[in-house]
Amino acid sequence: MKIGIIGSGTMGIGIAQVAATSGSEVFLYDANSEQTEKALLNLNKTLNKLVEKQKISSEKSQDIFIKIKPCTELQDFAACDLVIEAIIENKEIKTKVFQSLEEIVSDQCIISSNTSSISITSLSSELKNPERFIGIHFFNPAPLMPLVEVIPGLLTEKTLARKIYSLMESWGKVPVIAKDVPGFIVNRIARPFYGEALRIAEENIATPEQIDDAMRTLGNFRMGPFELMDLIGIDVNFSVTKTVYADYFYDPKYKPSLLQQRMAEAKLLGRKTGKGFFDYAENAEKPAPEKDDELYQTIFNRIISMLINEAVEAKRLGIANDEDLELAMQKGVNYPKGLLAWGFEIGYGKISETLQDLYNEYQEERYRQSPLLKGMNN
Repeated sequence: MKIGIIGSGTMGIGIAQVAATSGSEVFLYDANSEQTEKALLNLNKTLNKLVEKQKISSEKSQDIFIKIKPCTELQDFAACDLVIEAIIENKEIKTKVFQSLEEIVSDQCIISSNTSSISITSLSSELKNPERFIGIHFFNPAPLMPLVEVIPGLLTEKTLARKIYSLMESWGKVPVIAKDVPGFIVNRIARPFYGEALRIAEENIATPEQIDDAMRTLGNFRMGPFELMDLIGIDVNFSVTKTVYADYFYDPKYKPSLLQQRMAEAKLLGRKTGKGFFDYAENAEKPAPEKDDELYQTIFNRIISMLINEAVEAKRLGIANDEDLELAMQKGVNYPKGLLAWGFEIGYGKISETLQDLYNEYQEERYRQSPLLKGMNN
């Protein structure tokens, strides 16, 4: 199978590695050819490390590398069976690329986007043949993260999602099929993990260190919300939040944080700038959190209740089936367990009570419960 990848940034080269590892012939294009050279240089180093660690053989490493062919123009995609776009999150730029691509590839070629937050239907609406367009959303880093969200738009041909689902399985991924809603599954359901943590810090209820520690110790999360935002990039996380908020017609549930905006304005973006909520300078010491059992329980209850409520609402709206909702959060953002199962374990009645208390305190729509939640009390 011939796969075209547009964009040779972190996601683009990661997807190219996944496709080449599965035996596909990959054509890699970036408007900046220097970026492609740099990406291939880094990939070569990555593959060499995998050989050193005996994860792959040197023959496999060479085979993966030679299967990825750098391209200097989109015209080189003429024989591709599937094209995956992985460029900047800008609808206008993406649409222009897709329109150019339609003039080059065959009518049978599937065109897709790796977008994490832009509507698949809106991206396909300007195309001559929107039926062959679909969302294929990988998670970073693509070679390591198992989840792929497959998102058909309103105009996507009905059987295409299942075809891509099967292809992703053959690539060794864990695919889930999601409705074309803002944030799809993961970026929609995960918003309170960051949003509620930011709210707690903004109100000086707890420090970022305490919030992270509470979620790690009480929830067994691999990373707390603040260290995770620092890893993702505070600007990237803020941008996704703003997109989801605007696309849901400014629903208060997804309201962005002023603290996060100020951090982005100050260019305190996390690991990539050396400083975010925490300092990543060589000799910097991470301050130890002041432990407080009661406070930690309050933090955990607030954040987990918001997350479970969001998962229940996604279930109610049929954004995905129960199994895919659970898989998505475990395989896409490494949650220790599925949120629907977690709600059952804690008790949906307790989740409902926590949200009602927050609503009574703040009088904000942000804390409204899914209509389905009350019916799930156990």
